[in-house]
This record gives sequence, C-alpha cells and structure tokens, in this order.
Amino acid sequence: MCKVIAVASGKGGTGKTTTVAAISSCLAALGYRTLCIDFDFGLKNLDLSLCMVDYTIADFVDVVSGRMGLMDACCENEQIEGLFFLSAPSSFASDELSIEALRPMFDEIRQEFDYCLIDTPSGIGKGFRFAHAYTDMSVIVTTGEAPAIRDAQQAVSVAYNLGVKELRLLINRIRRRNFKWLRLTVDDVINAIGVRLIGIVPEDRAVFQALHASIPLVLYTKRNAIYEFLDAARRLTGEDVPLRIR
Repeated sequence: MCKVIAVASGKGGTGKTTTVAAISSCLAALGYRTLCIDFDFGLKNLDLSLCMVDYTIADFVDVVSGRMGLMDACCENEQIEGLFFLSAPSSFASDELSIEALRPMFDEIRQEFDYCLIDTPSGIGKGFRFAHAYTDMSVIVTTGEAPAIRDAQQAVSVAYNLGVKELRLLINRIRRRNFKWLRLTVDDVINAIGVRLIGIVPEDRAVFQALHASIPLVLYTKRNAIYEFLDAARRLTGEDVPLRIR
C-alpha cells in the first residue's frame, strides 16, 4: 500500500524542497518505487533538486484534467532507478482546481507506487491545503531559527485541523555554533513544535555543490547530510534507526 507524505514548512528557506528530493532519492535507492510531486504552483523548483530539469513534458494538472494518464505524465530519473517525478504547472490559478478533482489521481498513485512525497508551497495557504488533502502523513521541516519554529507550529496546527493524523518533524540545516549561541537544544525545538522527530540534518555545503553540479545528493556524497536523509527515509519505512547526532 502506497504511503502519501506531504513535506511542508511554515516558511521558506528551511530546505523543504531539498528534503523532498533527498528522501525520495533515498527511498528509491532502498528499492521502493517512489513518486515526487511538486505542488508549488508557479514557483516550482523540485526539478532542480532532483536534477530533472529537462525531463518534464507534463504536470499534475494534465493528469487531473484527463489530458494525460498518470504514468505518461510522470518521468523516471535516469540516474536513480525507481524515482519518478510529476511537475507542477508553470502558471496556474489555484481557483481552477478543486480538492475533489485530485482524488482520482491519488487513487491511481496508490496503485502504482510505494511512496509518494509532495513538495508543498511554503506557508499555510490554499496550496498547503491541496497538498494535504489525500496524505497519510505530513513531515514538517524547520530549522533552529525562531521564525521557522513559530511558523512550523502554525503548519502543524493547520495540518491537524485538515485531518492529518500522523505528523513528523525534521530539523534541517543545523549549525552547532548557532544552537550553542542561542543556548538551544534539539529537544527545545521538538518541545516547542510538539511533533515526533523523524530526522536531524546538519548544514552541509555538499547540498549546494550537488545542486549546482546537477548530481542528485545521494550520488554526490556519502557524508553528513545524506546520511541523515537516508536515516530519515529508513525511519519512514518503519525501521528503528537511532539518531546519529543529538
């Protein structure tokens, strides 16, 4: 049975899109047939993080409207077997789309894939609600900065109100010296947001380097951030994986 996971954040700059690309790549590398969907209408960037800029020929609105079948609209990553991508439209008025219209697409996704990760727009607006309409889990991505923590709290509240029963927290882009200066701990962030932890990812220049080298992070390096994203992916599959850093 496919698990549909929305990856969200209260604000931009937390590394949400990088998280979607990295965890999806890790799930595919672990042998799971995995689909990534970009739900950020007009501001899509997931194709960059997946190194699939020239792959897309369609978007999820083509599927929802019936212009194209799901598997015809999806494209598979040539570097990572089992990793598929479905783009957001370049320009689209969200008023033209209803939540109910998404149901047949997600029904088919559940038949075709083991995991589906949705890159949601930043914030808690209409795109956030669309992305969470048919999800089984929401992963909230935050950093140790006060604005990101506050906005993550709001995202958690809205996700619960939308009926999402399973939420997880990923603390991203951790800089130890900043935490030390703030006298902040990972436990403080968890307690403030009130969601079970799925992963702790350090700031890693390899993320920047892999993006601009057009190489998926999971293939670019075997250190620091990618280990933590891999551990998070394994936890999503139900493995009991201890945290590397605390």
